Amino acid sequence: MKRRRTTLLSVTALLAAALTALPAGPAEAEEVEQVKNGTFDTTTAPWWTTSNVTAGLSDGRLCADIPGGTANRWDAAVGQNDITLVKGESYRFSFTASGAPEGNVLRAIVGLSAAPYDTYFEVSPRLSVSGDAYSYTFTSPVDTTQGQVGFQLGGGTDPFRFCMDDVSLLGGVPPEVYEPDTGPRVRVNQVAYLPAGPKNATLVTDATAKLPWQLKNASGTTVAQGWTVPRGLDASSGQNVHSIDFGSYRTRVKDLTLVADGETSRPFDIDPGAYEQLRLDSLKYYYTQRSGIEIRDDLRPGYGRPAGHLNAAPNRGDKDVPCQPGVCDYTLEVTGGWYDAGDHGKYVVNGGISTWELLSTYERSLLARTGRAEKLGDGTLALPESGNKVPDVLDEARWELEFLLKMQVPAGQPLAGMAHHKIHDEQWTGLPLMPDADPQKRELHPPTTTATLNLAATAAQAARLYKPYDQAFATKTLAAARTAWAAARAHPDTHPDPNDGIGGGTYADDNATDEFYWAAAELYLTTGEKEFADFVLDSPVHTADLFGSLGFDWSRTAAAGRLDLAMVPSALPGRDKVRQSVVKGADRYLATLKSQAYGMPYAPDNNLYDWGSSHQVLNNAVVIATAYDITGASKYRDGAIQSMDYILGRNALNMSYVTGYGEVNAHNQHSRWYARQLDPGLPNPPRGTLAGGPNSGIQDPYAQSKLQGCVGQFCYIDDIQSWSTNEHTINWNAALARMASFVADQA
Repeated sequence: MKRRRTTLLSVTALLAAALTALPAGPAEAEEVEQVKNGTFDTTTAPWWTTSNVTAGLSDGRLCADIPGGTANRWDAAVGQNDITLVKGESYRFSFTASGAPEGNVLRAIVGLSAAPYDTYFEVSPRLSVSGDAYSYTFTSPVDTTQGQVGFQLGGGTDPFRFCMDDVSLLGGVPPEVYEPDTGPRVRVNQVAYLPAGPKNATLVTDATAKLPWQLKNASGTTVAQGWTVPRGLDASSGQNVHSIDFGSYRTRVKDLTLVADGETSRPFDIDPGAYEQLRLDSLKYYYTQRSGIEIRDDLRPGYGRPAGHLNAAPNRGDKDVPCQPGVCDYTLEVTGGWYDAGDHGKYVVNGGISTWELLSTYERSLLARTGRAEKLGDGTLALPESGNKVPDVLDEARWELEFLLKMQVPAGQPLAGMAHHKIHDEQWTGLPLMPDADPQKRELHPPTTTATLNLAATAAQAARLYKPYDQAFATKTLAAARTAWAAARAHPDTHPDPNDGIGGGTYADDNATDEFYWAAAELYLTTGEKEFADFVLDSPVHTADLFGSLGFDWSRTAAAGRLDLAMVPSALPGRDKVRQSVVKGADRYLATLKSQAYGMPYAPDNNLYDWGSSHQVLNNAVVIATAYDITGASKYRDGAIQSMDYILGRNALNMSYVTGYGEVNAHNQHSRWYARQLDPGLPNPPRGTLAGGPNSGIQDPYAQSKLQGCVGQFCYIDDIQSWSTNEHTINWNAALARMASFVADQA
């Protein structure tokens, strides 16, 4: 997981680089071959192999015997160094390759041959015995004479024979134009609309005047009709579009289609119960993300796997994890918790916001007029703990909470009471790699103020929610929250190193003002104590406008405190103003939704989509939903419900960003164990997994090879190699779970 915040400056720079890489006109650079001896006519020189690989000539090809039993892809490799790359120049990387027996995965890269061994382009095709030809185009982001073409073949259990030929890295070629298949030009929520909810669609068309539309049932009979509303050029997609409103049709029915301008939409339902399953699936996702426990196949058919990181070989394990060199002289037992994303790392900051959103999903069910707590009750999620008379969502959140508590620096140690920022592998691992097969050394990273306050906030929130079920655990979490709060007050400026991104994401954040506000809010709501109320009221965040276009996230947590102060009953002075601020923020998001032809409450500055934009849409919708819970005004209910349409297919790419939902849906998210795209023996992500969605930064090499110059919504590709647009994460799924639960409650 390589996530970090995408700043406006960095995205602008990336887009500028992309634009300068495009040909200025008909004249093109001279095509120059960078690889020496890619045809292997008489020798294999200057190609090298790792010491465990034996290679030679065979019928004009380089063939190599690859050993089994290696841990990482790069443990067995063939390559060529001293490749020159020019920043902004486009290259065609091509080769033929075969593998016997069939089915082994090759990782072919163009990258840096020296530390830090950056990768500029990579693909991971599955090899056939007969062989296949491969060709890709990408743009170099750097100038270097230390480039490398590499073929990484390790990480498999059994030995095999690999052969390659016609290896070429041709510079000066035109950039490849990627054209996604967007299907019919009528874009709908491919899952379901509520009978008593809004029903909107978007038509992509060159027409400037209104057009007729028809709503048809499964037999082709027209059941409703009307006229489109021209919207002109949509900045988020670069398309000319019309809007369609068929909200007056309220009959419950399956397999409807919408027809306009000679196009027929993908099918959808009108069904009040459709979101109940999405509520459950989005929450069931967390069980298969668990670390330190066997995932039972009887509970998640097709997803069973051994426990990961319990010190059973080849794992180095999480039972006695040391710090990075020079950070501390102790080890911690930090088993459990959720794997953060598609890697094997566990992070306190992202774990904190994810836990908060799951707990708040449950807390809303207790407090809101439309809340239905029984839908999140014991037995609803098919967990190992089901049947213990505790709501399943609390059982699941506790798995992460217990891990967060373990990350606290022990008493008597320097920075006692602080929380370590993260724990993950010493080096990045390749894909695919099951958690129990990870051989890497695990390390604790330095404590930070932001991690400590994430612990304080979620532990304080937990204390009030678990009290009816486990008084001892509630007492323990509140004590940990108080300790963390005191430690953060004593060390308010201990920030994570923005360069600490080897083996795991950085989660860099140099301002803890928002985390202090959030933690104080949760401690006040749980204890009612004046110290925390005074801190909340004195914080500059308390009266700040928190509801900008990007909304809240792991690095912008003040809104978490504001939303809970608005929803959880308390005697806080001026609480009405807090509630009014949420409603005001919701009004802004509603205005954004109405201005967007695709109907989402998200319009980032300069149309530069943020990393994880799909969950930003959902978190902005959470604010609208909270305004409904505060006011009961139907416009907020309808706006929150309509926000789901974009996630489930009413978007420029005409696809659902939720695995298993919609006729065309994201299912190749970046993951080391939901890796069916690379290994047919592994599953796709489970139903209810949210993909990150369009990201204008396109930071990964694969996206850069396909999406240069992309506009807004088109900065996405459903490929396992695109970690910047197509990862899954615990905090993104938390936003999905919260909104799916809200919409299900409205049915």
